[in-house]
Order: sequence, then C-alpha cells, then structure tokens
Amino acid sequence: MKDVSFLNPEFFWLFLLLPALVLWQIWKRKQQSATLKISSVKGFKARKSLLAKLKPFLFVLRLLALSSLIIAMARPRKVDISSQTKSTKGIDIVMAIDVSGSMLAKDLSPNRMEALKKVAENFVEERPNDRIGIVVYASEAYTKTPVTSDKAIVQQAIKSIKYDNVLQDGTGIGMGLTTAVNRLKDSKAKSKVIILMTDGVNNAGFIEPETASQIAKEYGIKVYTIGIGTNGNALFPYAYAPNGGFLFKMMPVEIDVNLLQTIARNTGGKYFRASSNSKLESIYAAINKLETTEIQELKFYDYDEKYRIFVWIAGVLILLEFSLRNTIYRSFI
Repeated sequence: MKDVSFLNPEFFWLFLLLPALVLWQIWKRKQQSATLKISSVKGFKARKSLLAKLKPFLFVLRLLALSSLIIAMARPRKVDISSQTKSTKGIDIVMAIDVSGSMLAKDLSPNRMEALKKVAENFVEERPNDRIGIVVYASEAYTKTPVTSDKAIVQQAIKSIKYDNVLQDGTGIGMGLTTAVNRLKDSKAKSKVIILMTDGVNNAGFIEPETASQIAKEYGIKVYTIGIGTNGNALFPYAYAPNGGFLFKMMPVEIDVNLLQTIARNTGGKYFRASSNSKLESIYAAINKLETTEIQELKFYDYDEKYRIFVWIAGVLILLEFSLRNTIYRSFI
C-alpha cells in the first residue's frame, strides 16, 4: 500500500462498528444454535466436532467482507504526478569577467579568479530557466560563450577560465561591458542583465566605461557591478619565477568604486563589493533573488484506482460465507 492515498478516508470511521458487531455476535451466539434439554448429560461424551469448532469462522468471513467493503468505499488509489515547467518570462544574463593578472591576487582563497569561478558556477546552476553567456576581458575582450540555455556548456566555459597570454594584460572595463552589451542588444527576453566583475581600475581599451554604460541603458540592459578585492593590501603577482610560476608581493588594492557605482546607477543596477569569499557568495545570492524568473508549472495527475480488488475480495468472502451457511452448516446442531 506504499504511495496509496484515499479519496474518501471518512469511511474508515465505519470500522468502529466492527467491535460492536463482535459483541452482538457473542451475546446472540447461544440463540443461534439449536438446544436440547435433558435431565442428565452423564451418558454423553463432551467432545466437539471439527465443524462445530469452525463454525465461528463464518462470522470472521463476514467481518473480513465488511472490512474490504469499507476500504473499497474509502477509494484507495495511487497517484502518479508528472510536472512540466516552462519559463514564461525568461532572463538573458551575461557575466563579464575580468581575467587580468591582478585576478590572481590571494586576498580571496585560493585567489580571486578561482573564488569567482566557483561562485559563478553555482549561480549558473541556480538559474535553470534563463539563458547565460560569458564574456572575458583584460585590455581587450571576447565572447567565451554566447547566450545559451545549455548550462553544461556555460559551466564548462567558466571552469576553463584562466590567466594566459591570449589577452594583453590590463583592465579594459569599457571593452568588457561593450562586448557584453553586444551579446544582449538583440535579445527578446523580458529582462537583460550584465554582471560585470573587476578588481581594478580602467586602464586599457578604447571605449570609455561611461560610454558603454550609456549604450547598455539605451538597450534596456541592467548592469550589476562587483568590485573584487579586500580593503587595504593583498598579495599580487608581479613577476614570473624561474620555475614558470609567479612571484607575489604585498601591494595596495585599488578598485574604482565611483566608476562601478556610476555604471550600476546609470543602468538601474547595483554595485557590490566582494572583500571575501563569503561576501562574494552572498552577492551572487542577492543578485539571484533580485532577478527572478516567472515560471509556469503544469502538473499532470494519473490516478490508478485500487478499490476494485477490495470489492472482489468482499464479494468472494460473502459468497463463501453464504455457501457454507446454506450447505454444510444449514442443519448443523
């Protein structure tokens, strides 16, 4: 009876009648058998036959039949629920990620870039009904993944982000923002959002960030800006080590907060500061709540009625009790 529900469970109250029927049967038992009065029974051997011992079984059959009928009236059934969800008003999101050398700074664990990648992957996982794209930028920018609903592709693109020599080092915030706008400008989505992440100041590229934010505003694109880095000093890479790795030294953290606030304000977004791993996670959680997608869920119920078997059981038991009472026990004393 696993996963079985009852349409009319109120009929189970009828089970309270069964103890009353048992008491009635015990009280009326002597009147249901023929009696013979004699002066003495010393000449009779007191020994009940097997049929006499089995006669109460007729009443048990009747109780079982009534129990089966009560269960049948309660309408047991199994419910198979299947659901389909679809986004009625989806959101297109582009994450513009700074991949300059300063993203290897170790004020976040293990560094800014790896911390960001982990949180960005979780963010994608929690947006199953939206389309997401990835833009990376340093002194220049390019689209790593166009806006797509295939979350596996987006997550793989995020995992593969690393600091390399593909882009000349530097921080071209305007370049990254413009490239992201270009991916969204023709979108027909209800809402278009850019999450712009950087850890420095604009020092490269030929497009000013303010100009890029005005273009975003014209296309109805909202920009959330995130400044990544602790307050004060952090370990920054400054040169290559003989083994091919990086040498680090303490340097001041510089983030153009005014610029990021201006971009967010011009486009109707918000500015956030991620000074730690936990703060970065909470920022993405906040954006996830701010940008909600309307979801329509359709549920389909398939009912498998189970009452018929109990009706059959009751019928068989009643027929068996009726047959025994009118055959073997018909003239039984």
